[in-house]
Amino acid sequence: MSVIDAEAAASAAAAMPGIPRDADGPVFREPWEAHAFAMALALHARGLFTWPEWAASLADEIRGAQAAGDPDTGETYYRHWLANLEKMIAAKGVATADALHRYRDAWDHAADRTPHGRPIELRPEDFAP
Repeated sequence: MSVIDAEAAASAAAAMPGIPRDADGPVFREPWEAHAFAMALALHARGLFTWPEWAASLADEIRGAQAAGDPDTGETYYRHWLANLEKMIAAKGVATADALHRYRDAWDHAADRTPHGRPIELRPEDFAP
């Protein structure tokens, strides 16, 4: 993954005060969190959504998770971010929910066969039911 654009990250952080951050900007506990953040930045830059639209949708996602029992310790923030990203992509017609589930399952299959520390690579057989 390329380095996250600092200006874009600062814009996102200003629009959403709940983003985990330190003095230098957003912080991530795992690489996938940074990837999800970067995907949202890229889709915002392409005009798929505004930051106020994103923030409202993410707040709804978090409220729903809390109502379902999420303890809101901050450790699940980027899980909500990713769920919201998937929801927005489907709502905007970029990909269907079924396609997103198919790719998520394929990534799970690929991750299961990949030794720890190695890059995950999708193969056609990962998409088999």
